[in-house]
Amino acid sequence: MSHGWGYGPDNGPDTWAEGFPVANGPRQSPINIVPKEGVYDPRLKPLKLTYDPSDANNILNNGHSFQVDFVDDTDSSTLSGGPISGVYRLKQFHCHWGGSDDRGSEHTVNGISFPCELHMVHWNTKYATFGDAAKEPDGLAVVGVFLKIGAANPTLQRILDCFESIKTKGKQSGFGEFDARTLLPPSLEFWTYEGSLTTPPLLESVTWIVLKQAVSVSPAQMEMFRALQFCGEGESACDMVDNFRPPQPLKGRQLRASFKI
Repeated sequence: MSHGWGYGPDNGPDTWAEGFPVANGPRQSPINIVPKEGVYDPRLKPLKLTYDPSDANNILNNGHSFQVDFVDDTDSSTLSGGPISGVYRLKQFHCHWGGSDDRGSEHTVNGISFPCELHMVHWNTKYATFGDAAKEPDGLAVVGVFLKIGAANPTLQRILDCFESIKTKGKQSGFGEFDARTLLPPSLEFWTYEGSLTTPPLLESVTWIVLKQAVSVSPAQMEMFRALQFCGEGESACDMVDNFRPPQPLKGRQLRASFKI
């Protein structure tokens, strides 16, 4: 099970608890964000994201999504402020999306889904490695960005142009000189809560920072996401769609907001 999870009927999110009991834990992600239940917290600091384009390293198809990896052995690409203490380094970013334009994000807002959601994964530098941080309650911080249907996104296109070279599972390609900051919307107002990874091993180590403002993606660009493959080269085609986990119970956790509703 630990090596066979996926998004199909036999290995999808409904089955993950069999191999990963934490799937039923107290701080699982994603969640449905109900803005009127969010608490404005004036103590939340503005987010500070400083990314060095030269830290972008490579792009790969890991069989569940695409992933852009960053060199993370220095503090040149970091996140600070917001709900976190200290400095967190950018490790990678990836997306989750659906098979249609009306459902695909992991977090929802008032039960409404977006076509796609971007996750920028950072780890707390008070720990020695990403692996060490991922096991700690304050080890990771993920910035979530919703993608909504609209104009073509030129920054996103730079990533999509690489998809043909990583179409199947296990394929990777060089990917350098990319400023991850350009993927974010103009406004960095956010909701935050204590949660988990949304894929196995579902570790409850993530401080989630979900941005209120979405960025645009065109229908044609969404089709490029869906042309990626879950399968390896030479295997029967299996389009990469619906690679998202549904919202999980809040279980008493507090949702905080950096802005007044």
